[in-house]
Amino acid sequence: MSQHISTERPPFDSVIQDIVDYVLESEAPSPLAYETARHCLLDTLGCGLEALEYPACTKLLGPVVPGTIVPHGAKVPGTPYQLDPVQTAWNLGVMVRWLDFNDTWLAAEWGHPSDNLGGILATADWLSRSAIANGKTPLTMHDVLTAMVKAHEIQGCLALENSFNRVGLDHVVLVKVATTAVVSRMLGLTRDEILNAVSLAWVDGQSLRTYRHAPNTGSRKSWAAGDATSRGVRLALIARTGEMGYPSALTAKTWGFYDVSFKGQPFEFQRPYGSYVMENVLFKISFPAEFHSQTAVEAAMTLHAELARRGKSAADVARISIRTHEACIRIIDKKGPLANPADRDHCIQYMVAVPLLFGRLTAADYEDAVAADPRIDALREKIVCVEDASFTRDYHDPEKRSIANGLTVTLNDGTVLPEVVVEYPIGHRRRRSEGIPLLEAKFRTNVARRFADKQQQAILSLSLDLKRLEATPVNEYVDAFIV
Repeated sequence: MSQHISTERPPFDSVIQDIVDYVLESEAPSPLAYETARHCLLDTLGCGLEALEYPACTKLLGPVVPGTIVPHGAKVPGTPYQLDPVQTAWNLGVMVRWLDFNDTWLAAEWGHPSDNLGGILATADWLSRSAIANGKTPLTMHDVLTAMVKAHEIQGCLALENSFNRVGLDHVVLVKVATTAVVSRMLGLTRDEILNAVSLAWVDGQSLRTYRHAPNTGSRKSWAAGDATSRGVRLALIARTGEMGYPSALTAKTWGFYDVSFKGQPFEFQRPYGSYVMENVLFKISFPAEFHSQTAVEAAMTLHAELARRGKSAADVARISIRTHEACIRIIDKKGPLANPADRDHCIQYMVAVPLLFGRLTAADYEDAVAADPRIDALREKIVCVEDASFTRDYHDPEKRSIANGLTVTLNDGTVLPEVVVEYPIGHRRRRSEGIPLLEAKFRTNVARRFADKQQQAILSLSLDLKRLEATPVNEYVDAFIV
């Protein structure tokens, strides 16, 4: 017998409606969220400026057609480019993610919520320049910070209980959804239009994690978020034309996201949308390393000093045990050859070996020139990872959210050094007072990479004062970063 399929159009899925209602609500985020968003803005832009020192990144930047300049278009910080908002979002998104040094969110799914800044800042800048050209008032950086808080919250709350990596999908799907939602709001779309836009993001093709895992690890993981945030801007602009949406994009039997891409399981949620994610986001301050390894790298730095104190070096090491959490083992525990920088910065053995050998870990340490040192691979072969169930529990505990690693070094003579355990990285909320001065120092260093003294001071005076920053028109703030 044939089965009749109902053609009655359902209401929009509740998950989509909740996202849209959240971006439309007028209640202001918490003061802590705004202050953290300012630090996130500084750190994210700084990471982008540092990435401009790498040709592998800059070759991907600029207009699609060389020489194109868009009147009243959005400008790309640190460059001379002025482009349409979709391409500017791509440029900035690629820059801020290239070195794996911007903020991180770890839960059932992980990701980097500041990746959304590509779409947010590009759209806000374009809208502001267009408004001024038409005698209207531009947006302010307060609007940008608000959009950042909301994008962080959407991406982070979806990630708390829902593991996209376990079904083979990359976390940038959440960047696309979050950017689409907040950019639609910035564009002034109606509730119905934003519903359409967000449904388009879920219906859209989603990236596989192929490029993040051996044997295919590669540089796409450094531009995937730029692709996602720029696509979010494009989908919002499509919805602005009045293009229709797809109400059961998630729940439609057979053809919806749940059945096609999530093994038929609906999303689960731990909390309603608010300011939780921005308030608790993790900053990468000390090391450009995949976040599950941050505490391991810090412990390795301590052990480097301890070896030196004992008159020893990495050559005296027989074995290293890393007591860690399950997500670390699943994502970055690697043996065998590492093909490129993207492979190396997602290998915990590499990220521990380098600081044990040299007492440092910088972005340059993932490049071929450093990786060619045979001592690194020799030390990697001596490192093993072992899961500690308590570390895994504390990693998922919403009141702790630790990212613990413990390193034990055994020397060639049989001496076992005391284990060095670091539960919370310096960018964790529990270490904010320790971390923020270092984060601001990181920003100063990155600004100095690109600009002369006078321009540096102009950027710093705008950026380090929350009230002044919030009141600054978006176009004026972006202009401070233009070369």
